[in-house]
Amino acid sequence: MKALLLPTALLCAALAVQAADTPGASPNVPQPTVQDRLANARKAVARNDWSGAMRELNAALREDPQNADVHNLLGYTYRKRSSPDLVKAMDHYGMALKINPLHKGAHEYIGEAYLARKQLPDAERHLAELEKICGGPACEEYQDLAKSIADYKARN
Repeated sequence: MKALLLPTALLCAALAVQAADTPGASPNVPQPTVQDRLANARKAVARNDWSGAMRELNAALREDPQNADVHNLLGYTYRKRSSPDLVKAMDHYGMALKINPLHKGAHEYIGEAYLARKQLPDAERHLAELEKICGGPACEEYQDLAKSIADYKARN
């Protein structure tokens, strides 16, 4: 009987060490992918659940720090939450554009952030970039930023 207990105990110890080496992992439970986390963050944003979006996006960023979509949505979340942080928003938009200079969403959102900072020429520069990328009114991002700029001009 003792001969059977020792191998069983060793096996259990080995499994415990393996589980301890995988932080946050549960056996047979798939971990969310970056795309899963982005989808969850978009759902949280739709509910104005900014902390839930931040949680998902920061986890996605740890997994894929060079993901332009993650940086873009992080920027959006920083800009839209109840206490906006335009500096962090601009940092993430800038990173998204560094990773992918043709990222239409990042051009739209950074343009809107520039308007929030009363920097119309910079917003218009990103509108011009969108015109080059997608042919002007042919894309939603161009239309949205153009409308934001027109509204800004009407108010100021």
